[in-house]
Amino acid sequence: MSRDSIRQRIIRKIKTNRISTTEVADCLGKSGDISGLQPLSRGHFEVGEVYLAYCYNESNWELHQQLEGAKPGQVIVVETHNCGTRAAFGDLVSKFGVLYQEASAMVVNGYLRDAHNLRKHRYPVWCRGVTPIGCFNRQNRRPLEASVLQDWKRRYQGGIAVCDDGGVVVIPPQEVNEDFLQKLDFIELQEDIWYYCLDVKKWSTYRTVCLKDYLDTDLLPEELRERFSAFQKELGD
Repeated sequence: MSRDSIRQRIIRKIKTNRISTTEVADCLGKSGDISGLQPLSRGHFEVGEVYLAYCYNESNWELHQQLEGAKPGQVIVVETHNCGTRAAFGDLVSKFGVLYQEASAMVVNGYLRDAHNLRKHRYPVWCRGVTPIGCFNRQNRRPLEASVLQDWKRRYQGGIAVCDDGGVVVIPPQEVNEDFLQKLDFIELQEDIWYYCLDVKKWSTYRTVCLKDYLDTDLLPEELRERFSAFQKELGD
């Protein structure tokens, strides 16, 4: 099965089951977030293949050009380098990306401006914060440092971004495989079991999460208990 086919299956499973950023991060060994990002408007849940774009040296010229290549359904992830606290873009670029390029979401590892309009239109955008001061629209004389761009490509290209009220988690390209599909199945099963133990059996969270008493009962079939125990050890729960 092709990598693209597996990627679409993972996206479909997360979207259909509304698997949260918390659960996806747990599947990644409690990692994968773009630290510090928050949604400007609450209540969005978006997932899609990452489309990498960037701005650098306080300029967003190259970003404008790169966004022309985004495809419908992708999550546009914008990295910034040497931009300080200047906004990468604002309302105009958000409207272009979300409405006209049909991006599922726009994620900025940096700042945005025009916050009043972004919130008014409830665009699915995530960022570090807001500011009225934007980057300059001037073309850089030199390309971005190759090492910086390579680091971003290794992390994002071919990956999947999951965005909700908890923030943004990126499934890196090396994790886009059949094993990760199985992890998603197990993380949902774990949530179901934990809430069953809490709500129905009235166990404490210590007995449920720490002692995992359900592995020593008939709550799960023996074969499933063994597989589930191995899954939890792999995730470090």
